[in-house]
Amino acid sequence: MPHHKSAIKRLQKSKVENAYNRHYKSMMKTAIKKVRSSATKEDGLKNYLAAQSILDKLTIKGVIKKNNASNKKSKLSEFVNKLGAVEEKK
Repeated sequence: MPHHKSAIKRLQKSKVENAYNRHYKSMMKTAIKKVRSSATKEDGLKNYLAAQSILDKLTIKGVIKKNNASNKKSKLSEFVNKLGAVEEKK
C-alpha cells in the first residue's frame, strides 16, 4: 500500500481511469465485431460508419492513438469494400 497521500490519490485515480478505458475499449471491440459480422454491404457500411465515429471519439479522448484508429478504420473499410465484390459475384 502507498504511504504518501499523493500516492493514495494517484492509485484511486488510476482505478477510475482504468475502468473508463476498459468500458470504451469494450465498446470499440463490439463495434468492430458488428462490422466484421455484416452479411451485406449496406449493413456493413452502416456499422462501419458507427465504428468509425467511435474510433474517432476514442482518439480524441486519448484512449487509443491516432495511428491505431487509422489502421483499424482502414482494415474495416477494406472489409466492407470486399463485401460488395462478393455480392456482385453471386
